Amino acid sequence: MKLLRHVGGKFELALAPEEKGLLLYLLNLYPLVPASYHRLTKDKKLPQREENQQLLDEALAAQREQNKKAILTFVNEPGRFTEADGASTVACTRGELEWLLQVVNDVRVGSWLAMGSPGYETKKKVRPDKDALRHAMFMELAGAFEMFFLGIVNGDVTPENEE
Repeated sequence: MKLLRHVGGKFELALAPEEKGLLLYLLNLYPLVPASYHRLTKDKKLPQREENQQLLDEALAAQREQNKKAILTFVNEPGRFTEADGASTVACTRGELEWLLQVVNDVRVGSWLAMGSPGYETKKKVRPDKDALRHAMFMELAGAFEMFFLGIVNGDVTPENEE
């Protein structure tokens, strides 16, 4: 992955065929964070807690549907990905990169949750089964894309010809 250029609010990225395939695969996994994960509060004394939780659930469900449609539009948009010299080029606005960060982060966090939310301090062991290994791989891949997208958005990653 590399940033080729940044012109007029558009970022042009180059992805090797494997990188493009992995990105598309990760986008296809969305959403991975369980809908039940998002709780408004644990405080049972909050007035109208159930009604407010229902409103949150409905808003999140609508956001997920909107993101799923946006993923399909993004991936299938004519001219979004161009192939040349054994690589794919994709053009994104800053807003699209920030949106991709949110989607890929959902896959990363959802994978972490699926593994039982292992932490450094608690020394939890990840189950060495196929599902846990698969989720560990998704989590790491999503993290790599997040770091790349974050680097572009915050200016740490610059076009090749500027480095």
